[in-house]
Amino acid sequence: MKVPVQDRHIVQLARLVSGPRSILYKKADLAAYDCDGFTVQKHLPKAVVFPKNTEEVAAVVKYCSENGLPFLARGAGTGLSGGAIPINGEVIISLTRMKRLLSVDLENRRAVVEPGFINLKLTNAVSDKEYYYAPDPSSQYCCTIGGNVAENAGGAHCLKYGVTTNHILGLEVVLPNGEIIEIGKNGIPDAPGYDLLGLLTGSEGTLGIVTKITVRILKNPEAKQTVLAYFDNIEDGSQAVSDIISAGIVPAALEMMDQIAIEGVEAAAFPVGHPKDIEAVLLIEVDGIKAGIQEQIDQILEVCKKRNVREVRAARNEEERERWWANRKTGFGAMGAISHDYLVQDGVIPRSKLPEVLRRIHKISKDSGLRIANIFHAGDGNLHPLVLFDSRIPGETERAIKVGSACLKVCADAGGTITGEHGVGIEKREEMRFVFKDEEISAQTDIRKVFNPDNLLNAGKLFPTPGKCAEMKQELKKA
Repeated sequence: MKVPVQDRHIVQLARLVSGPRSILYKKADLAAYDCDGFTVQKHLPKAVVFPKNTEEVAAVVKYCSENGLPFLARGAGTGLSGGAIPINGEVIISLTRMKRLLSVDLENRRAVVEPGFINLKLTNAVSDKEYYYAPDPSSQYCCTIGGNVAENAGGAHCLKYGVTTNHILGLEVVLPNGEIIEIGKNGIPDAPGYDLLGLLTGSEGTLGIVTKITVRILKNPEAKQTVLAYFDNIEDGSQAVSDIISAGIVPAALEMMDQIAIEGVEAAAFPVGHPKDIEAVLLIEVDGIKAGIQEQIDQILEVCKKRNVREVRAARNEEERERWWANRKTGFGAMGAISHDYLVQDGVIPRSKLPEVLRRIHKISKDSGLRIANIFHAGDGNLHPLVLFDSRIPGETERAIKVGSACLKVCADAGGTITGEHGVGIEKREEMRFVFKDEEISAQTDIRKVFNPDNLLNAGKLFPTPGKCAEMKQELKKA
């Protein structure tokens, strides 16, 4: 394989990452990296490099910085907000070759991984010792822990156990000038000074590139049980969510799907026989000390019955429980079984506003003529409206984008926010004005300038573009 000598940057980058087999630069090869899970926008990178260690990452970053080349990091490409799309023709630093589990310390309940290590593999690696890694996004079978850190990913069980930031004990980071720093040394996250772990987790790859991660691992709960509840009325199901929490129960997970979402999952890979005529299904999981599980289950059953549940029951065995969860976790991809295209949104609202917000989203769907499926982490109010559309129809993609933005505006107006776990990326950067004032956005971009003064690392993500500020204000006034 020969590297084109007419592009000196390609030649130099190849030398920094163990030769030409560790770089892609041909257009046909680059096409696989023109987007992530947000497929509405596509842009080709200048090149894709595959470093094998922190030193190679730092060398590439330093070269890009010194030569004014925009660059960004990429994990598995499963992100849903466009955070890894090279909108500026970036050099993509793919971290997929940095995929080792470096150490496991059961005594201190922590593990050290490289950023390309797959989320679910960590639980699999420690499960024989009865430990697990709690953050469980639906893409956990293929998403990387490095990407989870960038987006502060959540998952079904974050209601009880928290999102990624609650499980990060330390980071090794390459700064945008190529300098390597370590935060949370020896897995001690609460050192004196500013909370840099908290700042970097969820910064969407705009402040530095994570090359090593120390995570918290947990002991398996003594027992767990899962309940399935069918509701003829979605408002009854929504109110049951609030009632469960109000009763003092904190489930490990409390998930909800509406009728259109049920149509999708039942048409996809793991159907479980959900009735077609119900408006909502709740999937509720409790875990903890075995002696207290049944009491919680009984309380949940009673709450659901008071809210006119059609059918509610606990899983008969582990196999049935796993089938229910497999059905739920295919929810996003399952929309492909009932729609040519779909957009996933990620708003957050107070639990008590669920009935009101779902009514408003239903009206948006009716007014726009586009179906919206709702799959969400109901326990913590993290909604995922999925806007179904057909990109082959002229103008429908643009209409779907506006519908998604309208759903986020509803969430913001209800006292919530525009993202809970998918990040802002390019998809929701203009919607940041739904929840932040100009001076609040400026304060955040000032922080970015400290880490990323030349704005070469993942530029154009997370915050509104200056040229569209006035335009967005006008749209908000009209709304």
